[in-house]
Amino acid sequence: MTKVSRINQKTAEVGEGVPGFDAPELLRSLPNRPGVYRMFDVEGGALYVGKARDLKKRVSSYFQKSTHEARIATMVAQVARVETTVTRSEGEALLLENNLIKALEPRYNILFRDDKSYPYICITGEQFPQLRFHRGTLDRDNRYFGPFPGAGAVREGIALLQKVFMLRVCENSVFANRSRPCMLYQIQRCTAPCVGHIGEADYRADVESATLFLQGKTDAVLAQLQQQMEAASAALEFERAARVRDKITRLNQLQSRQFVESATAGDVDVVASVSERGLTAVNVVMVRGGRHVGDRTFFPQHADGVAIEDVVAAFLGQHYLERPVPPTIVVPDAEDTDALAEVLSSQAARKVDIVRNPGGERRVWLTMATQNATLAIAQRLAQKATQEDRLAALQHALGLPPTAQRIECFDVSHTMGEAAVASCVVFDKLAMRNSEYRKFNVAPAQGGDDYAAMREALSRRYARVASGEFPAPDLLVIDGGKGQVAIASEVLMEQGLHGVPVIGIAKGPERKPGLEDIVFPDRDDVLNLPADNAGLHLLQQIRDEAHRFAIQGHRARRGKARTTSTLQEITGIGATRRKALLAHFGGLRGVVAASVDDLARVPGISRALAQRIYAQLH
Repeated sequence: MTKVSRINQKTAEVGEGVPGFDAPELLRSLPNRPGVYRMFDVEGGALYVGKARDLKKRVSSYFQKSTHEARIATMVAQVARVETTVTRSEGEALLLENNLIKALEPRYNILFRDDKSYPYICITGEQFPQLRFHRGTLDRDNRYFGPFPGAGAVREGIALLQKVFMLRVCENSVFANRSRPCMLYQIQRCTAPCVGHIGEADYRADVESATLFLQGKTDAVLAQLQQQMEAASAALEFERAARVRDKITRLNQLQSRQFVESATAGDVDVVASVSERGLTAVNVVMVRGGRHVGDRTFFPQHADGVAIEDVVAAFLGQHYLERPVPPTIVVPDAEDTDALAEVLSSQAARKVDIVRNPGGERRVWLTMATQNATLAIAQRLAQKATQEDRLAALQHALGLPPTAQRIECFDVSHTMGEAAVASCVVFDKLAMRNSEYRKFNVAPAQGGDDYAAMREALSRRYARVASGEFPAPDLLVIDGGKGQVAIASEVLMEQGLHGVPVIGIAKGPERKPGLEDIVFPDRDDVLNLPADNAGLHLLQQIRDEAHRFAIQGHRARRGKARTTSTLQEITGIGATRRKALLAHFGGLRGVVAASVDDLARVPGISRALAQRIYAQLH
């Protein structure tokens, strides 16, 4: 790729863009080649990033047309600079456009935010493969099926596979150290390969059947199981034949309950978009192995007034580039998708079809996705209305102005002073703002001193607020009573934030939800709102989220500290032996669960040292 044009502010001869922007010179310099263009305002802010099969024609359309829709006209009027990059193909331009949109976040591009990775069902590559949940980087040694729309779909799939094929789900450290079958064997969810209740060949056959099932080849699985049952009966192995018969029965029962199923669909994503009442939603229905496994809805930014086909096109590029992609994507009427299909095929190392305006069962699925998007909009609007009512009730109860909407809440979590973590959660614009949450690892001079821990976290946070790094809240909420609220008030005064109101929310005498005391720094009495008060419900929601986030951070910090320090405290355990123990048992939990005999089997660990380790950990 070669940069060919960077047009800055010059003497203008046309009325497009800001004064000083020379559109004619820009257009004369552009080639008739594929590439990417970027528009900037006078302050250097990104307005728009787009791709083009022909840069000259595409960019000219902005500055030579006399009429534009209001959104485009507003954007063009702010253009002060245009940068272009020539690429070798339209597909290459598509990749560059996607990267630049994510990096620059232009104000007039449709933006989809989805940083959460998708989960998979994983069958590992060991001698007796393990069935497990996986999220993250894919390992070549294992087999993966998915992605699925959420963790619930994966766990449901694993539960079904356990019922039918009874594959193990235990960790390797547990599997390697079992002396008798676990409860899953007793309830017929595992064949207990850990203690030799099933041979390697039979277990491999179950793994292959599960693989075929995940690929949607249910008929092939049933035929295979039928052959196994007949072979076992012919060999007079009636117990084995009965086990296979039970698998066939469970599989038939599963098929009869399946809501959406197709013998020919394979892996398909169905994408539909709806725009209603000021909101735009994109819904993705996921079909894996011919079975509907769930859906996921996205709400893009900057999509007001944008045609649905443009929303779908933006979603396809931002969502699937640099992600696992199914062989078939079904969409409604959309712009030319040949370049995107070519890029996705190259990325997946197999052919990817983008089917537009489908018929048959795919049309039914597209209708389902459209209905899901419509329902998601209705639910979001209802939730927004509910939050508006809650915020208004809280404003009234606390005497806050109608403009107050940003609320920050703090909580501290620790275990007898160990690994203290303070959380800060943010409610703004009628929703919890997860991206603005912060954790503070605090270390008060005296372990368990909640007041000192709260002071440290608040001081660190509001020093940055006072410097302008973060906006000041309209209300600060402390999960605690008079003491914590007094400290919060002092910290705000020290940072010069005199106008921020502070309250505490403390559990009442009976410590029941709905009986909370609302504490003020300048009042001796407390406020008790009725249990059905909408403002109290909002406070409870924010308080509970701060509590959850603090506990999550504390457990992570405590777990990390114990993993790295507990073995280090044992005399005779250096880096090499510590690594050998953790590798052998799959982590500190496995080491703690091991007996003295198990510990002594680890290379480099004598029986005396094993006894010392066991005594130290128990």
